[in-house]
Amino acid sequence: MKKQAALRLVDTRTIDRRQWLDVRKGGIGSSDAAAAVGLNPYKSPLELWLEKTGRVEVVEQREDMEAATYWGTLLEPLVAAAYTAKTGNKVRRLNAVLQHPSFPYLLANIDREVIGQTGVQILECKTAGEFGSRLWKDGVPEYVQLQVQHQLAVTGKQAADVAVLLCGQKLEIHRIERDEALIARLIVLETRFWDGVEQGIEPPADGSASSARALRQLYRGNDMRLDFRADEALNQQFEALVALNAELDTKGQLAEQLKQTLQQAMGDASKAVFRAGEVSFKRSKDGRGFDTQRFKADHPDLAAQYASIKPGTRRFVLSLAADIPH
Repeated sequence: MKKQAALRLVDTRTIDRRQWLDVRKGGIGSSDAAAAVGLNPYKSPLELWLEKTGRVEVVEQREDMEAATYWGTLLEPLVAAAYTAKTGNKVRRLNAVLQHPSFPYLLANIDREVIGQTGVQILECKTAGEFGSRLWKDGVPEYVQLQVQHQLAVTGKQAADVAVLLCGQKLEIHRIERDEALIARLIVLETRFWDGVEQGIEPPADGSASSARALRQLYRGNDMRLDFRADEALNQQFEALVALNAELDTKGQLAEQLKQTLQQAMGDASKAVFRAGEVSFKRSKDGRGFDTQRFKADHPDLAAQYASIKPGTRRFVLSLAADIPH
C-alpha cells in the first residue's frame, strides 16, 4: 500500500520567525516528538504542554551564542555540505512546514531532502559539543531516533540519514530505516498528548528539572490553604517523601564525611588516584566581585536608580505535623 505524501502546510520563505513559531504551536513538530512521549532528556511533556497551550512564551535562543541551538542553526549548512562531500548524495532545502495527511497535528520541518536516492530521502543535521557527544557514543540517541521516525511518519518516506558533527571535527553518518511498529506506537502516544493540549489537561510531572521549571511557571502561588488529610493517595505520597528525605539526609552526611576523609588524606595535593578512579581537589582562580552593600552605602542615590525588582520564587518546605504550632 502506497503511503500518502505529506501536505505542505506553510512555505517558510513567506513567513517571519514569529509566524513560524505560531505554526509550530499548532501541532507536534519532529523536535517535539520525544518530549511529547516523555523521552527527551532536556524537556518534559509538562513543559512542552505549557508551550503548546500558550501558557508560556517559547524562549528564543537563536542569538544566544551560549545556546546549543545557536550553533546548531549556524553549522547546519556546513554539516549538510560535509554530508554531500562524504557520501556524494545531493541535498536541498524544502522550505516548508509539512503536515501528516491523516493526523493534521503532526508536523515536520526537515533539514534537507536527499535527491535521487532510493535508499534514503531525508537528511537530519546535528551538532554535539564535548558534553553532548557523550550521548552519541552508542549511536543515535533515542530522542533523535524518535525525531527522525516522526519525520518519516509525516512524510511517508522510508529512511533518513543523521549527520552529526562531534566536537566540531568528527562527522558521523547514521542511517535510520522506517520502523512501522514504532511509528504506530509513537502516533498513539503523540495523539494522547495532543488530546491533553486541546482539552487543557496537563501531563503529570516526571521529576525532571524541566517539570520543575514548568510547575514554577504554571503555578505562581497564593495564600490558599488546602486540606489533603482525607486523600489517602496524597498522604501516602507525603509520607514517602518524608521517609526519602530522611534517608537522603543520612546518606548525604555520610557522603560528606567520606569526601572530607579523602580531602584530609590528600592535604595540599590536587589529585589522587585510586583503583576505581581518581579525584581532583583544586583551587579555582581568584575572581573579582562587586561589593553591592558598600556601593549602596557610598552612592545611595545612584544605586536606587539601577535597582530592579526580582520576582520571588516559590519554596517547597516540608514540615511534620509534630513541628507545626497549633
